[in-house]
Amino acid sequence: MTKPLGTSIGALDKVASGTAEKDGFFVEAEDIRRDRSGGRQHILMCAPEHFDVSYVINPWMQNQIGRAVHSLAREQWADLRRLLSREADIALIAPAAGLPDMVFSANAGLVIGDRAVVSRFRAPERRPEEALFRAWFERQGFDIAAWPEDVPFEGGGDALLDRALPLLWCGYGVRSGSEAPLVLERVFGRRTVGLRLVDPRFYHLDTCFCPLEGGWLMYYPAAFDAASREAIATLVPPGKRIEVSEDDALRFACNAVDVDGRVVMNDASASLQNRLRAAGFTPTLTPLSEFLKAGGAAKCLTLKLIEN
Repeated sequence: MTKPLGTSIGALDKVASGTAEKDGFFVEAEDIRRDRSGGRQHILMCAPEHFDVSYVINPWMQNQIGRAVHSLAREQWADLRRLLSREADIALIAPAAGLPDMVFSANAGLVIGDRAVVSRFRAPERRPEEALFRAWFERQGFDIAAWPEDVPFEGGGDALLDRALPLLWCGYGVRSGSEAPLVLERVFGRRTVGLRLVDPRFYHLDTCFCPLEGGWLMYYPAAFDAASREAIATLVPPGKRIEVSEDDALRFACNAVDVDGRVVMNDASASLQNRLRAAGFTPTLTPLSEFLKAGGAAKCLTLKLIEN
């Protein structure tokens, strides 16, 4: 079964969860499983059919209930999907009514190799997503690792692989629990560095911290406590650290998706874009203002299905 790229976003509800976009078509999920070892990245997304701001679980949602412009959200999401599909295969999970934040697929869980951890949401409003994400991972043939019931962990929103060192960065203190880094280290057998988040505006690690190819790091230092800033300084050489201003952090510049040297983001100052270019990257802006109303942007709307 194939559907052309022109398929409306509304029709994605009717496309079986676990489909992917490849070479201009939606194709069955087994193609992703077969091709996951190829050179292209694979990214999980969820269409914004039911996206809205229906409750407040982070500061960005304050005064935004019912103010999402649905037609614009669909357009912005589709633009992001088209951009990413140039260099990556896009897998889709079907959205579910009553789960407005399911569009933020970064929080589905964490995948490394053939093993996946399903998120354990802190907010009760998001907990019904867990069973849907688990079922999707199972259909894709991933080995689902056990996770403690009493340890909050919000997936790729709070756990990011370094792009040069064999380590995993894990944010905690707002959504994910302080025990999450140690549990991740045990599950994946990979050194995990915990970073304590101290600014509620940057409630997930991916809102203020973006590892890039070649060991580069784009981040907002003030989002972390002193010990975490010291850990970053110890592990990432000064010449590889791109510190962003508060203004750029509030534009969710760090909430970016890097694919094949392109850094796809909601917005960034000319200064930050120039610094990225000087480091060898191509900043690519795609407005995601509707999703900022719920506290998310490009990275929040995607989950890399990581092979290494």
